[in-house]
Amino acid sequence: MLNPTLGQAWLLLVVAGALEVAWAVGMKYTDGFSRPLPTLAVVARALLSFLLLGLAMKVLPVGTAMGVIVALASF
Repeated sequence: MLNPTLGQAWLLLVVAGALEVAWAVGMKYTDGFSRPLPTLAVVARALLSFLLLGLAMKVLPVGTAMGVIVALASF
């Protein structure tokens, strides 16, 4: 899936948006990044979110992808 189709790119974008929300909410449980397991989970979710967003932007225009990810993360 290094070169996703248009449908796969939209799916990747939705999953990236969900991971964006998950890592943002997860930051609350890190206690200032002093708790190792929640911190690791937050970092892993953030990296995966960025990776999926990057893959989706291989197909979708940057403005569209960023607009969708910001809209999904605002929920």
